[in-house]
Amino acid sequence: MPAVPPSLEAPPRASAGAARPHHDAAGDGRRGAERSARSPRRGGVRGRRYRPQHRRRLPWPLRLVRALAVGAVLLVLVYLAAVAVEVEAAARRQSERPADAAVVMGAAQYDGVPSGALAGRLDRAAELYAAGQVDRIIVTGGNQPGDRTTEGMTGFVYLRELGVPEEALLVENTSTNTWEQLLATKLILDEHDIDRVILVSDPYHNRRLLGTAAELGIDADVAAADSGSSWRDLGRETFGVAAGQLIGFRRLAQL
Repeated sequence: MPAVPPSLEAPPRASAGAARPHHDAAGDGRRGAERSARSPRRGGVRGRRYRPQHRRRLPWPLRLVRALAVGAVLLVLVYLAAVAVEVEAAARRQSERPADAAVVMGAAQYDGVPSGALAGRLDRAAELYAAGQVDRIIVTGGNQPGDRTTEGMTGFVYLRELGVPEEALLVENTSTNTWEQLLATKLILDEHDIDRVILVSDPYHNRRLLGTAAELGIDADVAAADSGSSWRDLGRETFGVAAGQLIGFRRLAQL
C-alpha cells in the first residue's frame, strides 16, 4: 500500500481529556460595545445616521407678541435711563439768578427742632437771603399726628434765630407732600404778587420740584442744600419723576 503524504493525513482527534481553547466572554462583550459605540443607532436600527430634529418655529402671531414685548421692555429701560440722567443733572443745579423769594420744602422736625435735612434747607435759604439773591423766604410743611408744631413754624423760628427779619418770612403749615407744598405756595405767591422763586430742598429732589412747579405754572429754579444724594435717593426719584411725567405729578401724589 502506497504511503500517504503527511500533508494529506487527517489531523489527529483530540482526546476526551485534551484541553479546549478558552472563550473570552468578557472580551467579546467589550468588543461588541465598541462596535455599538462606533455604529450609532436610531430607532433601534443599526447603522442609520442620526439627524437632529429642527425646532418648530412659533406661529407668527406669537412671534409678533414676543417681539413687541421685548421692544416694550427696551423702551422702558431707555426711558428710565434718560430720566436718571435728568435727575442726576438737576441734583447739581444751583440757581445764580435773583428771584423774589426762596421756598423751603418741608422736612421732618422733632417738637420744634428741625431734622438735619430741614436744617440744611433752612441754612441754604438763609444764605440766599443774606447774599441778596431773594427778598423773602417761604417756609412750608404741616405736621404728623401727635406733633405739637409744624414744619413750617419750626422753619420760621429757626430762620428768625439766624437773623432773618420776621417781615421777610412767610409760612405755609398745612401741606404733607411735595405737591401740596407747592400748591399752597402757589396761593401765597398769587396773594403777595411774587413772580419768581427759588425752590430749596435736597439735591436729589430738584427734578421732581421743577416738574411739579411747571405743572402748577410756577416760575421756579432750584438751589439745593449742601447735602449729598445717595444712589438709593437718586434711584427712587428716577422712578417718581418717570411716573410723574407720564401720569402727572398731581396724580402721582394721590397714589
